[in-house]
Amino acid sequence: MNYAIVDIETTGGHASANGITEIAVYIHNGERVIKHFETLINPQQLIPKFITSLTGIDNNMVEDAPTFDEVADVLFELLNSTVFVAHNVNFDYSFVKHQLKQSGYDLTAKKLCTVRLGRKIFPNLPSYSLGNLCRSLKINIENRHRAGGDAKATAKLFEFMLANGAQVHIDQMLKRSSAEQWLPLNLDKAVIDKLPAKPGVYYFHNNKDKIIYVGKAINLKKRVSSHFTHNDPDQKRQNFIRTIHKVSFKQCATELEAIVLESTEIKRLWPRYNKSQKQPEIKYALYSFEDNRGYIRLAIDKKKKHLPHLYNFNLLNEGLVLIKNMVEEFKLDARLCFIDKTPFTEKEAQALEPPVVYNDKIKKALDALTEKLPTFALVDDGMSEDEKLCLLIERGSFWGMGYVPRSFTIKDTGELKSLLNAYADNDYIRNNIYSFAEANPHKRIRL
Repeated sequence: MNYAIVDIETTGGHASANGITEIAVYIHNGERVIKHFETLINPQQLIPKFITSLTGIDNNMVEDAPTFDEVADVLFELLNSTVFVAHNVNFDYSFVKHQLKQSGYDLTAKKLCTVRLGRKIFPNLPSYSLGNLCRSLKINIENRHRAGGDAKATAKLFEFMLANGAQVHIDQMLKRSSAEQWLPLNLDKAVIDKLPAKPGVYYFHNNKDKIIYVGKAINLKKRVSSHFTHNDPDQKRQNFIRTIHKVSFKQCATELEAIVLESTEIKRLWPRYNKSQKQPEIKYALYSFEDNRGYIRLAIDKKKKHLPHLYNFNLLNEGLVLIKNMVEEFKLDARLCFIDKTPFTEKEAQALEPPVVYNDKIKKALDALTEKLPTFALVDDGMSEDEKLCLLIERGSFWGMGYVPRSFTIKDTGELKSLLNAYADNDYIRNNIYSFAEANPHKRIRL
């Protein structure tokens, strides 16, 4: 088996919008280097000054260098039948694979990361960056931060690892079932191995243990792993992967429970890399109150946290449409519902129906609304045999969920609520619950 030990210099940190300025490849047969290729590359874009200050490569140096397209055939022949080896391999591989694809070549080589390999062979070192690791192992680096110098040092490091029992780790890391080839640099494979193949919610943490992403899964191990199996060159994708240092999770009994928990956690934590479900909370609600003349009045207003309401709306217009329909269907007075804001004249006020008559129509309208807004419980398997999962919809809105004893008989909302945890209602949760209820009518208990 041959290993292609690679190092590159680039114009920036992600492959989709940056180019390679220099590449070096050392082909190693497991005993010694048998071939070497190295060249500057014209990235066909300006090299930022901070990159030049780091690498020493400026625009004049690459002006007459070949473009990547001009050396793509040579590189593909060198790399495609070998194991692609680099220090922090996913960075180098993402650039080389992307550039080769732009030139019409599809690189599918196995990958081997000398950072991860170094942690296995030489545990407990203070740092595994190329410079610090070589310093700890007394390996000299010439021409630091240039592709040739760093690739040569990585080749020496690789040989030193082979001499210290690396082969058994390499064989394990290159197995198809191993996650070592695609995991983020700072994420321990043992964390993935411990994930259950069960429904749940998972959390990605950064180096300061802050949660940066929340997701839900039917199979936690499979879903978390899927985040890392594609080497997307997009900047946001690459930044996201590099930021992940830790994975934690909460196991759930069912996918529906995971859906509810994920939505709740996204709105609670507001993670940086979650895009969906970051809409504002419900802002409007339907209220009723009795005025000083005894008339029950309906109104749409901004939702008040501790004021009982009849229904929720994300948009003010949704509530106005509902009230207009109620006014029309039940012959309500538009001015008593704040649809028509024209003040009553004294004569018009005297001509109103008596409160007892008008309020009866209001009650019929609200009863009809209640019929359209069902109250029911969804019951499913719990985490253990002696419990069951329960989700409660009350008057069309999600009230909460939790585990109740399997022997508990659900008759009304009163006692049930004392066993459940209250959750904030939102459209996403509510729609998923209604869809589940429709698909599983035998799990629905009307209350």
